[in-house]
Amino acid sequence: MYLPNHFEEHDVAKLHAVISQHPLATWIVCADEQLEINHIPFLLDKNRGKHGTLVGHVARANPIWQRLTAECPSAILFHGEQSYISPSWYPSKQKHHKAVPTWNYIVVHAHGTARAIEDRDWLRSHVTQLSDKHESVQGEPWHISQAPGDYLDKMLSEIVGIEIPIDKLIGKFKLSQNRSTEDQRGIVSGLQSTDDGTSLAMAELIRHRLDQ
Repeated sequence: MYLPNHFEEHDVAKLHAVISQHPLATWIVCADEQLEINHIPFLLDKNRGKHGTLVGHVARANPIWQRLTAECPSAILFHGEQSYISPSWYPSKQKHHKAVPTWNYIVVHAHGTARAIEDRDWLRSHVTQLSDKHESVQGEPWHISQAPGDYLDKMLSEIVGIEIPIDKLIGKFKLSQNRSTEDQRGIVSGLQSTDDGTSLAMAELIRHRLDQ
């Protein structure tokens, strides 16, 4: 990934936060001399491994889990907030017109070697943790115990667990740090003038960084 110094984020807590808040990842594996790409939600175990451990599952019918080896590296991409940035928002543009559009975004890349897990107790515990996390915001949270036992056993038999200890963690927070403070505040005002939730989220990120 192209990563200018002013966009690089080293704070592991911030990188972990992106993973936890945006769990659906693009999982890229080099297997049998070709790239395999899947999209799955991961849980992050922050306290296990060098930079944490990613935990997820795939359908048993997905052949990727059978192709994992110790020589089969993975890259897992998490996408945070993103937004188009108009040059019209730069106060400096009014002075010299030397401005072009760009795109701001947050991404976190995790690297590690994945392993498959077929243990039924592990799978039940994982699915319980995954559903409990995402059901916690529901008015009437669903729990795994609500599913009939025989149905749950069938569902668990159709998935395989995936664990990826994170060996390397890279963050790119492209938040217009390469612009002047005046232009950055102009970007915040421009983003806040929209009714788009993603733009408003980006405005808050830039504003918060400026106010630190």
